Amino acid sequence: MYKSLLVAVDGSENGKKALELACQLAQGETTLHILHIPESLAHESTLVWGIGAVSLEASREDLEAAGRQVIERAEAQARELGVAKVETHLGQGEPARTILSQAKTLGVDAIVLGSRGLGDLAGLVMGSVSHKVMHSAKCGVITVR
Repeated sequence: MYKSLLVAVDGSENGKKALELACQLAQGETTLHILHIPESLAHESTLVWGIGAVSLEASREDLEAAGRQVIERAEAQARELGVAKVETHLGQGEPARTILSQAKTLGVDAIVLGSRGLGDLAGLVMGSVSHKVMHSAKCGVITVR
């Protein structure tokens, strides 16, 4: 049984699946930390939970507003799925580094994230967020397809 889990959600379908698995693992007294890191994307993307598309020209404020919506909807879904202890975090910076830093700061037992999120072709060339997290985390990492 886990004491605390960190799930990274980016608004993608894989991020939503990661949240669903994290909720299954976070039963009883487990604290589920939901992290979202708003980022500019190289292509227009439609987010899950009915949030809609984030345009390429989105300002930092627009990205953060969409990020708050992602976090709020993820928290609501976690509570609907029976997780009692939920904490949300809105991060900034390079996603893999931010996920690793947050996991260390919170002292979580494991990180749950999607194997592919909203990243672009550069992720295939330079390494995906999940790949970087898996190879650098000091705790368990569970990736979801």
